[in-house]
Amino acid sequence: MPTKIIEPKAGAGRARRTERGKSHLEIAAALGSEILSGARAPGSRLPSAEEMYQAFGVSRLVVREVMRTLAAKGMIVSKARVGTKVSDPTHWNWLDPQVLEWRSKLGLDQAFMTQLTQVRLALEPATASLAAENRTEHDLVTLRAAIKGMYVSGDDHQMFSKADRNFHDAVIAATHNPFFRAFNSATELALLRFLGVSSFSVKVNERMHIRSAAQHEKILEAIAARDSRSAAKAMTRVIKDGLKYAADVFGNTSLDVNT
Repeated sequence: MPTKIIEPKAGAGRARRTERGKSHLEIAAALGSEILSGARAPGSRLPSAEEMYQAFGVSRLVVREVMRTLAAKGMIVSKARVGTKVSDPTHWNWLDPQVLEWRSKLGLDQAFMTQLTQVRLALEPATASLAAENRTEHDLVTLRAAIKGMYVSGDDHQMFSKADRNFHDAVIAATHNPFFRAFNSATELALLRFLGVSSFSVKVNERMHIRSAAQHEKILEAIAARDSRSAAKAMTRVIKDGLKYAADVFGNTSLDVNT
């Protein structure tokens, strides 16, 4: 978790000083991370321009850029005679790449992985189904290469994780639908971190490695056969098992979605 640079407690005017010369993006990332972690609760007040100057030694122009960046992500709201406060999480732009980056860097806890899995279950089976309808022979070549990469990775965690991600990217590409690609780009960082954790279990359990690659291969087979229903079903199984693998890594059996 990022080091807190301003204590978000009563009397926050006595802010802890930090390095000078930080850019507005670095400051926005620090404050945004504090908001996402809960250190700055919804409804709490953000530092004033004077407090920001005391903490960072930055100009009012930089402060305005910081506030503009966080406001554009729905994380804060400014009101006359009230000041700037943290917004309710329902207003945060969770698909903003920077918000996802900040959230991912805070760590993959139970809530984050479960919520990401729920989104994947809502979208990726439909992606596999559409891929089965629209795929080309070139798409199948790419999918087969990814599956091969998973099988030959041995106990190389990074190699397996990369092949896993390549496979999911290839399924999305096989839809030939730009909207699926756009959503994939928005969640790419979070999904990379999730896949890295779920595939980590293959380092200590070769059987799980083989099982995961074989289950991905079932998606490929269904897509190749243009069997939309089976492709969606196989993708659902892969996603749910990925969450279970992550639970094994963390020793947390409560990491689950409806199975």
